Amino acid sequence: MKVEYLFERMRVYYSVTKPRVWYLLAYTAFGGYIAGSGTSVDLVKALVSTISVILASAGSEAIANFIEKDIDALMERTRNRPLPSGKIKPEWKALVLGFILTGLGVYVAYLINLLALIFILVGVIDYLVIYVMLSKKKTPLNIILGSVAGGAPTMVGYVSAANEITLDSIILAGIVVLWIPSHIWSLALRYKEDYMRAGIPMLPVVISEDKAIRCISSTAILLTVFSISIHFINPFKYGYIYLASVIVSGLILLYLALKLMYKPSRKLAWKMFKYTSPHLAVIYTAIIIESILI
Repeated sequence: MKVEYLFERMRVYYSVTKPRVWYLLAYTAFGGYIAGSGTSVDLVKALVSTISVILASAGSEAIANFIEKDIDALMERTRNRPLPSGKIKPEWKALVLGFILTGLGVYVAYLINLLALIFILVGVIDYLVIYVMLSKKKTPLNIILGSVAGGAPTMVGYVSAANEITLDSIILAGIVVLWIPSHIWSLALRYKEDYMRAGIPMLPVVISEDKAIRCISSTAILLTVFSISIHFINPFKYGYIYLASVIVSGLILLYLALKLMYKPSRKLAWKMFKYTSPHLAVIYTAIIIESILI
């Protein structure tokens, strides 16, 4: 019984870090490291930079869960999370966990190099301060302002390997930054009433549904164009395997985006939301494969 209880408590604390969020961020960090390594990949250092992102992202999510526990309690989609459902008591335990994990992530980045430290701090500050604390409940631009945090893990990975900022590293991070609005706004459209109840002015909440859908579709189109453009900037590094992968996956995203634009519906917006994460994974998988084969 004690062992079962221990595993249950571990599962609860694990879930408060929102692993579905940091899984993908960690993958972009790993992909960023591979891209920044050139022809020589140090898998140990790649793992260290990825762990830095995992710790900082998981910790930031635990802190955000503590800050937003009252909001989560109002939303059907989030009311069963550990804090609003009362699975973690006292609630400050989640906050302590968050600070410990975030601090460890920042420390690991510090051990890597100065640029890695800078970008891990940019990600944490942009997410927790700019997005969660200052803009999420005050402006429909919240996702735009908070999207920098999504691109930071890629930069952490890249500079951990290259120790410099390059044009292709900025574009890789920009792909994630552009991915975030289409991903989150599609979710917000599906759960529009939830966000209204919680007083969160997500774009689909404060403008007409048709306009929101056009914004979602437009960002998806920009994401596709942006992801293809990096091939033409560095065709040797991001070659034909990468180009073919992003074109095929991008065409599916474009199809969903254009269909959503001409036949607006929440059901289709939800399909697009479900597809955006695999699409980002395809892009970074192609980067990894291409880099390994060079």
